Amino acid sequence: MESSPLISIGLPISLFIIMVGIGLTLTLRDFGQVTLNPKGMIVGTIAQILIMPLVAFAIAPMLGLGPALAVGLVIIAACPGGTTSNLFVLLSRGNIALSILLTVSASLITIVTLPFFTNYALQMHFGEGADISLPVGKTIAMLVVIVLLPVAIGMFIRTRAPERAKKAEGMVSIFGGLVLLALIIALMYGSRDRLLELLAQAGPAALLLNLVGVLIGLASSRLFGLSQRESLAVAVELGIKNGTIALMVTLTLLESSEMSIPAVVYSVMMYGFGAILIMMGRRLVPLAP
Repeated sequence: MESSPLISIGLPISLFIIMVGIGLTLTLRDFGQVTLNPKGMIVGTIAQILIMPLVAFAIAPMLGLGPALAVGLVIIAACPGGTTSNLFVLLSRGNIALSILLTVSASLITIVTLPFFTNYALQMHFGEGADISLPVGKTIAMLVVIVLLPVAIGMFIRTRAPERAKKAEGMVSIFGGLVLLALIIALMYGSRDRLLELLAQAGPAALLLNLVGVLIGLASSRLFGLSQRESLAVAVELGIKNGTIALMVTLTLLESSEMSIPAVVYSVMMYGFGAILIMMGRRLVPLAP
């Protein structure tokens, strides 16, 4: 599974296309709006980039995860919001502009923070002398190519052809969901001999990470005086992760199907939490006139 062309070639190409889709939702004007009220961006970004990985570091020993699963949990926790997070925020009546900007800002910062947290987790759980590490230079270069560049391309298309960008945006979101679904099915089939054992180990950890992430998003937002719509956006961004990035790191760079299991389990569970946030938002936030 690790050496399959579907993973080594298809996954980075698919992620590139997905990140173009995120860029299609964004304009330079959106960045200007954040400077007027940056509190939501600051709270959401810190919670997503720093606090979530720290939560994963705490959960792994608490639930007695094995080294590979513990590293995999940190990797999914350190990933930015997913391509569907903006849709969940829209349906929950959250602040969609804040959601889009949190997705993009976290995706860009992840280029640096994801290799750091991953290697720290590898050293912690496998030891300093272990013959396994994430190549920082290669990882940063790959993330720049499949995150920063496609987002810029998407923004350029949005600026030059806004109507075409709107039409393509929905198609790219569907494509992203189908890619993630195909990867989940393929990974579950490839790990079928140990699937139940791995799910039993990774399931509670992924569930707890998702739950804590959503609660941190809601609590921190209210603590710092954000509105209900902003709080929903932050909570969704912390709960709906870009599982495709986690799978790319675990499968193409670390070449470990076992490390990918937490990302697989999390990617399935997060839709349940997303649905709960949608129902909560539609009950608490009045429909805009």
